Order: sequence, then structure tokens, then C-alpha cells
Amino acid sequence: MIYFRSPCVSRRRVRAFFVNCTLASSVVAYSHAYAQAPQTQIEEDRARLGNSTPLVEQIDPATVRDSQRAQADAQEKAAGDDRLDTSGNLLGDMWGARSWLYRHGVTFDIQEVDEVWGNGTGGTPSSNDGASGSGTGPAYDGVTMPTLSIDTEKLFGLKGGLFNVSALQTRGRSISQDHLANFNPISGFEADRSTRLFELWYQQSFLNGKLDIKIGQQDLDTEFLISDYASLYLNSNFGWPMAPSVNLYGGGPSWPLSSPAVRVRYRPSEKFTFMFAAADDNPPGNRTNSFAIQNGGNGADPTNQVTNDGSGTQFNMGTGALLITELQYALNPQPADMSNVTKDPGLPGVYKLGGYYDTAKFPDYRYNNMGKPLGGADDSTGIPRWDRGNWMVYGIIDQMIWRPSLTSARSVGVFVRATGNGGDRNLISFAMDAGFNLKAPFRGRANDTLGLGWGIGRASSGERQFDRNVAQTGTYSPVQGNENHLELTYQAQVTPWLVMQPDFQYVWHPSGGVRDYGVSYNRHVGNEAIFGLHGSITF
Repeated sequence: MIYFRSPCVSRRRVRAFFVNCTLASSVVAYSHAYAQAPQTQIEEDRARLGNSTPLVEQIDPATVRDSQRAQADAQEKAAGDDRLDTSGNLLGDMWGARSWLYRHGVTFDIQEVDEVWGNGTGGTPSSNDGASGSGTGPAYDGVTMPTLSIDTEKLFGLKGGLFNVSALQTRGRSISQDHLANFNPISGFEADRSTRLFELWYQQSFLNGKLDIKIGQQDLDTEFLISDYASLYLNSNFGWPMAPSVNLYGGGPSWPLSSPAVRVRYRPSEKFTFMFAAADDNPPGNRTNSFAIQNGGNGADPTNQVTNDGSGTQFNMGTGALLITELQYALNPQPADMSNVTKDPGLPGVYKLGGYYDTAKFPDYRYNNMGKPLGGADDSTGIPRWDRGNWMVYGIIDQMIWRPSLTSARSVGVFVRATGNGGDRNLISFAMDAGFNLKAPFRGRANDTLGLGWGIGRASSGERQFDRNVAQTGTYSPVQGNENHLELTYQAQVTPWLVMQPDFQYVWHPSGGVRDYGVSYNRHVGNEAIFGLHGSITF
């Protein structure tokens, strides 16, 4: 059985839910710096890690945008004024329009992402892209994402309010779907061709910035499950991890799909952050009683995000609720201005623990709806049994381990992230990724990052038993095991508005050693050597 992670969700039903928050009755005073707390998770983590994270975090176009905004905000603070810095925009100030809108609380961004990929060896044949059955060859994918944000305090005096709406125009083809047969796409930006609404939400802050609540259509992979160092990499597993991508309905509420949700974030101090969200678990809205519920509702095109909702305006609330929570601890959070620091604050790190529970029903990989072994000789229906609920737990470590001086842009950071969940109703039961990043690797390249990352995904016990059941009937069905991938990448800021990223990936045992369905004889999909070039432009 082959499943491709929708790059949302990718790659990406709450009947009723209420969020009750009980806070301490007394509130300690904050310094001015913390009262002006970052409004995005990307910006908060960037500050806590001493700006050692990648210039652009490549989870999806929204994190690209948030990374660029964080850089602009840091430059504005360094300049000591509140003027809009447009040096990072290709179109600049647009003849004064951007500055005028900014003074009235309105910010308009356009993110452009374009990629070319080529598979040099292995893979699986496909004629879908016109390559006449070749398992190798080039592919292109691209995304354009306009975003409109409104600061309600600047616009009409409501302090702490932020409104956000964004859209997506996706194009090209997925090399992972056409040629690679991986658990996860080799790029988190692969998506089906569409023009759609992405996010539509309102966020309100309380208690001098310690508490904020976000309501509306949301993409959860910009806040939950993030490893900031891992977000340098282009393989989608380093963004929204492998397990939720292939185990949840359509991959869950992650790019390019979003869901109606309520998210609560509470920061009682500079070191601790608590987050909780209740979201619709099924952006595509598919409810078929088959394994296809986990691939977007189109078994012939597993990464399809447009089968049931091509516009992003369906706002599904019908099958179950995804409840996710995360606790964060910042070790040695860094001062905002390192130039005046006389005592070493120590090497920073961010540690996260979290998990989710999905209230919907999921297909069982072991038994059919008659209680017989699924895929076995006695399986007369081929229809999986329904199992109520699904869960996953995870842990994340981002830790700086070296920098030559307090004011140096150069540093080395390491990351580890692991996820675990049950194996009877999931394709992946365990996944892990790890790696190290060298920020500012060369003199005069303060915003560049060189990284080497590795990841593994383990096919679940239920999937392996299904493979054995099928093999006992005489059908060739290799038992899936581990998929490993290695990525070497270099992110370079060519201009303030252009980032280029050459990339190399190698994948061992795609989908854990799955059968190559693109050929007429029995063999596994071969190991793959993949080369890519990624570009990000901010207009």
C-alpha cells in the first residue's frame, strides 16, 4: 500500500467545542520588551534562540512570510524607529503606498516560491507528467501567496487585535507523486494546482500580551510541532512531520489546507509557553470507509487536495475534532540587544512536549468490517473496520551548542524531534528527524545557513501485518519497514528580497520498501538521489 503525504497537510469536524481557560488572578508586571511580545510563533522562537534560526523557515509559505517579517522587525528595532523597512521587498515601498498603509495598520505581502527538482536514480515510472514511463527526470512546482494583515490598534484603536487573510495559487507537478513513492514529499511546497483561500482568522491579545486567542480558518503547522532549526530543510518531514501527514485525514489542518479552529496561547513568563487548539480534523471533507480517508479523498491521486474543496471555502465541520496541545520551555532566552550584554546568558535552547487526539473514526489496518484479517484469504469485503479516535505524542529539542562570541552571527545549532502513536489505525507508528545547522558559515554571509539533516519513518505494526496477510494469498506484497532520508542544503540570501537554496536528498527504501507498481514485474522502488533548487521572493 502506498500513501503520499499531502504536502499540506501536505501537503495540506468540530461539532462543538468550548475552550475554558483559568488564569492566575494576580499578574506580574512585564518589562517593556516582553509586553511587546512577538505575535507569531516563528518570531518568538527566533528571539529565544538568539536569531540563530534560518533566515527563512521553509515549512510552508506562511512561515516564509513570518520569517521575513521577523527579520524586518528586528531591523526596525535596531534602527530605533517605527518606520517600515521595505528593503526586503522586491517592489520596495511601492511609491509610498506600503508606508501609508503601514501607518494605518495594514500590511500587504506577496510570497513567491519556485522549485525545480530532478531524480537521478531509482524512483518509479509514471506517464502522468508526460515522461513516458521514466522514473527519473525534472519537475517544477510553484506557489504564490498574497497576505493581508490588519493591526486593529493602528486602524481603529482596538489594542492587541490582528486580522489575517491569505490565499494560494499553486502550480506545477509533484515529483514525489509522479516518481518517488515516498511516505513524505521531498518538498513541503508540493501541492495540487489550484487557486484557493488559505487562512482567514482574527487574533486578540490580553493581559499585556501574555494571553492571545486566535479564531478562524487556520493552518496549524505554523505554530505546533515546529522545530525551528529543522525548518531550514525542504523535505516536508522536517516541517509538518511524517506521522500526522500520512495518518490524519488529508494530513490534518496544515498547508495548503486549513480548518476552522480556536487556538489559545498563554505565556506566563519569558521561559514558558502553553498552547492549545481545537480544530476540524478533516480539511478535504472525505468520509469514505476506506484507507482513502487519509489521502484527501482521491485514491487515484493520493496527494489531491481539491477533490472535494478546490476553493478552500467549504469550512468542513463534520467528522471529528483534532485537539492538540504543546508546552514549551526556553533555556537561556537571549536578550533583545546582545551588543550591550556584559554577562554571557548561556547558549539558548527551546524544548517542546506535545500531543494530539482526533475524535473521528479511522480504518483498522488489521481487521475488516466482519472481524476477519484484512487482506487475508478470508477477507471477503476488503473494507476496514472502524476504530474510534487517534492519538500522537511528540518531543522537540532545538539547542545552540556553539558560537564564537556573544555578538557573532555564526553559531551551530542541533535539533531532534520524535513522534510516536498507535499502530493499528496508522500507516506510520514512529518517526524521528535530527540534524545540525551552521549559521553564517562564511565571512560576510551572516544570513546564510548550511545544514545536514536525517529522518526516519517506521511503517506501523498494522500495516506490516496487512502486508503479511496479502502475501499469504500468493500476491507479491513486501512487508514495509523503515524509510530513511538524508538532506544536505545551503540557504543563501542573494538579495534582501531573494533567497536561493540548492538542495540534495537521498532516500533509502522509499515507503519502507514498497512494491514498484509502475512496472510489470516484482521489485521494490529503488533508492533515490534527488537534486533541487529552491527560490523564495518577497514582493
